[in-house]
Amino acid sequence: MGAGTVMAFDFGTRRIGVAVGETEVQLAHPLPGIVGEIAQQRFAAIEALILEWQPAHLVVGLPLATDGAAHPMTARAQRFARQLNGRFGLPVHLVDERYTSVDAQATLTQQGVYGKAARDQLDSAAAQLILEQWFLQEPQA
Repeated sequence: MGAGTVMAFDFGTRRIGVAVGETEVQLAHPLPGIVGEIAQQRFAAIEALILEWQPAHLVVGLPLATDGAAHPMTARAQRFARQLNGRFGLPVHLVDERYTSVDAQATLTQQGVYGKAARDQLDSAAAQLILEQWFLQEPQA
């Protein structure tokens, strides 16, 4: 895979969580999420992040049922991943995101983040976990 910045997304219809990390140190941190339902605005915000961070790879969480089966959001996340690749020409990797929102909520609770603050941070905290999972499973060059 090589060194470089990687950006991850926790796709949702109303919010997209965002995290960024470096392959060399394999650490990820959340960024402010993207809020809104208008695709043009969402992709403009993603373009600004890509221009700022210059990632070599993009990672998208793949929502699956607990038994690993696909459900309606699975196809929407796959479409989002294809759109990212088509718009920005970067390699896009899908990562099983089962339980990331539950784990992210638990982490935020441990940090004393509750209520609206937790809701605002949840998607990007999940994106951080998705990126950390990708670091663990991706062979390093």
